[in-house]
Amino acid sequence: MRLLISFAALFLSVILLQLGTGGVAPLDALSGVALGFSKAEIGTLGSAHFFGFFIGCWWAPRLMGAVGHSRAFAAFTAAGTIGLIAHMMIVDPVAWAFLRMGSGACVAGCYTIIEAWLQAKVTNETRGRAMGIYRVVDIGGSLGAQLVIGILSPAVYFSYNLLAILCCAALLPITVSRVEQPEMPDAPRLRPAMAWARSPLAAAGVVVSGITAAAFRMVGPIYGIEVGLSADMIALFLAAYVLGGAVAQIPLGWLADKFDRRHVLIGLSVAATLSCALTIGLAGLGTVSVFAGAAFFGAATMPIYSVSAAHAHDFAEASERVELSAALMFLYAVGAIASPLIASTLIAAFGASAMFVFLSLTHVALLAFSLLRMRARPVPEERTAYIYTPRTSFLVGRLLGRGRDAD
Repeated sequence: MRLLISFAALFLSVILLQLGTGGVAPLDALSGVALGFSKAEIGTLGSAHFFGFFIGCWWAPRLMGAVGHSRAFAAFTAAGTIGLIAHMMIVDPVAWAFLRMGSGACVAGCYTIIEAWLQAKVTNETRGRAMGIYRVVDIGGSLGAQLVIGILSPAVYFSYNLLAILCCAALLPITVSRVEQPEMPDAPRLRPAMAWARSPLAAAGVVVSGITAAAFRMVGPIYGIEVGLSADMIALFLAAYVLGGAVAQIPLGWLADKFDRRHVLIGLSVAATLSCALTIGLAGLGTVSVFAGAAFFGAATMPIYSVSAAHAHDFAEASERVELSAALMFLYAVGAIASPLIASTLIAAFGASAMFVFLSLTHVALLAFSLLRMRARPVPEERTAYIYTPRTSFLVGRLLGRGRDAD
């Protein structure tokens, strides 16, 4: 309980940040449809978000070093709030893309600061409990962000203003907290080639994870509308995806620690491909069937990042953990940047099912690469523990690194 209380301000900021910025993607998609944006233009908004996300990951450690944690958090929160509140002032897809870069940078920057703060305050004795609470808060906030869309009307000031208020409110817990700011840790060097050098399969896995998650979360509302879901059902559709992925983490973690992680990735690739086919097949069978397909898709695809990260860390030294985590996050962002635009363009050209055909092909490619890599080298004798890895910032490796070595 003391641990929860000591980090209450940080965790409350995470929840408010998720509620404010996590809802903008589906709201933008629904608003874009209402305003007559093309599907490619809506997909561009998702790609712009992840481009801003990458900028935020890279810039946040440097800004913290220059002005401190609280001021840097305030700067990123301001960027996110401006990006949200200005939407209905400038109704143009190109302008919205730039605004979404601000919200993407806000998410990455604020998470970087929160994770750096947590890293400085936790000890080896409290790390496991702190990270457990952090994961629950992160998933709970993400789930709540999808559900809040059900009460917001597209393309109106009130909806964006409410999200902006929630984003701005994330400032309050940290700025009024009496917890002393930690010293700034050195920013991890960004060496994307390290991920490929340690495990080509893990590098491919996180790229596919980025492609999959970004396409579904950013373009999923368009798919939902195309298959007949009403606007208020889109929130439950996206929430089913998040909930399915969250529930799958525990059994997948057990499997990934007990068996060859490459076998687990192969199983996930097969399940992801089947889930894409099932989602397409269930599209015309009613709302409940569409929700079930989304939950299965989330369960099959969301754990891929954590399994891939665990596999990469099996081949890394303890001193490499932070930089390896940063490299994996970079590759995830690379996949995520291109994916929404590709998915939305395919939907515009070939219909709603084209998005899942595209995603299934990426998982078939990962399956083939997994089978190829199994012949390249044996399983390492000593392996790190599976850890659910939030895809939040380059600094998340600082929180997870010692936990891997301790287990």
